[in-house]
Amino acid sequence: MQFPHINSKLPNTGITIFTEMSALAQEYNAINLGQGFPDFEMSEELIEFVNHAMIDGHNQYAPRNGVMDLRETLCDKVFNLYQKNLDPSSEICITPGATYAIYTALTAVLEPGDEVIVFEPAYDSYVPNIEINGAVPVLIPLVYPDYKINWDEVREKITPATKMIIINSPHNPTGSIISKHDIEELRKTVEGTRIFILSDEVYEHLTYDGFQHESILKYPDLFERSFVTFSFGKVFNCTGWKMGYCIAPKNLMAEFLKVHQFNCFSCNTPMQYALAKYIKHNRDYLTLSGIFQKKRDYFNDLMKHSRMKPIATRGSYFQLFDYSSLSQEKEIIFARKMCIEGRVACIPTSAFYKNPIENKVVRFCFAKKESTLKTAVDRLLQFEATF
Repeated sequence: MQFPHINSKLPNTGITIFTEMSALAQEYNAINLGQGFPDFEMSEELIEFVNHAMIDGHNQYAPRNGVMDLRETLCDKVFNLYQKNLDPSSEICITPGATYAIYTALTAVLEPGDEVIVFEPAYDSYVPNIEINGAVPVLIPLVYPDYKINWDEVREKITPATKMIIINSPHNPTGSIISKHDIEELRKTVEGTRIFILSDEVYEHLTYDGFQHESILKYPDLFERSFVTFSFGKVFNCTGWKMGYCIAPKNLMAEFLKVHQFNCFSCNTPMQYALAKYIKHNRDYLTLSGIFQKKRDYFNDLMKHSRMKPIATRGSYFQLFDYSSLSQEKEIIFARKMCIEGRVACIPTSAFYKNPIENKVVRFCFAKKESTLKTAVDRLLQFEATF
C-alpha cells in the first residue's frame, strides 16, 4: 500500500533556535534573555482601546489592505518622521506581523533561479523564505566585530540573476545600524539595475547614542524599488499580537496584495481600530529610544563585572557578548550550558548563519524589567565562576 510523500521544500530545516532555547529555558527554569520579547506589560490604554473596539462591533473582516483609519494614521506618522508622502489607498498594507510581510514581499517578486543578497548573521526567516520560492540566497558576512557591510564584496556578488538585496536596520541580531555612508553605497550599487530592495525596519524606533534611523522611506530613488516592513509588536510591546505592515510604491504593492489576498486576506480587526486611535493620540514611539537605551546601559553596567566583553549595539533590543575569555566551546554548546547550568537563556550568534560561523559570541535581549536583568546577571556571574 502506498502513502502520500512530501518532497520537502525545506529539507534541511528543523525547529528554530528560538524554539529550542525557549523550551530549554522552561525546562530548567532559566531566565529567558534569548527570544526577543519584553517581560513587562504593554499599555493598559491600548488594551482598553481593543476592548472598546470589540464592544463597538469591530469584529468582522477588515478590508484587504487594512482599516483605512489605521493606514491614514500611519501615513501621517511616516510623513512626520521621514517627510514621505504616501497614498493610504495603494501604498500600505496591514499584515499579521512583519515576518509575514517579509515572506509576502519575497513571494511577490521571486522566481525560481533568482538570487537574493543576504547579509549574515541574518534574521532567521530570510533564507527559508527565499528558498521556499525556488530562489537562491547569496550570503555575504558582515565584517566582524563591527558587523559592517563590505560594499565591494556586494558589488562582486551581483550577477544578472540578482533580483533583490535585503537590508535590516537596526539589525537583528547584532544591533548595528545602516549609516548614511551605507545608503550612498546602496544607491551606487543598485543604480541602473532592476534590483529590488527589501528593508526590514521593525526596530526603527530603537536607536541609541544619538544615532538616527536611516529609513529607506527617506530616499525616493531607493523607495521606488523597495518593500519596507514594520512591526507593531516591537514598538508597543505586544509581540504576541503578530501585527505589522508593509509600505511599497503602488506598482509593487499591487503585486504584494495579490499574494496577501489569497493567504490571510486581512488581519485582526479590533486591534487595527485600537492601534489607529492609540498612535493618533499617543507619542509613545518617540520615547522608546530613551527607555530602551536606559535598559541597555543598565544591563551593560551590571555586566561590567563579567569576563564576557560587550560588542557595541547602536539599535534594536539585543546586546552581543564575546565569551572567548571564558571558553572556546562552540556557541551552541556554550549557550546550552549557560541555560542548563547558569539558568540564563541566550541565543548563539552562529545560529543566524546558514553555515555557522564561530566568533564565540552570544546574544542577549535586554527588553526586560530591571529586576529580571539583575537576577539574570547575578546568575551569569555565578555561572562564570565555574570556568
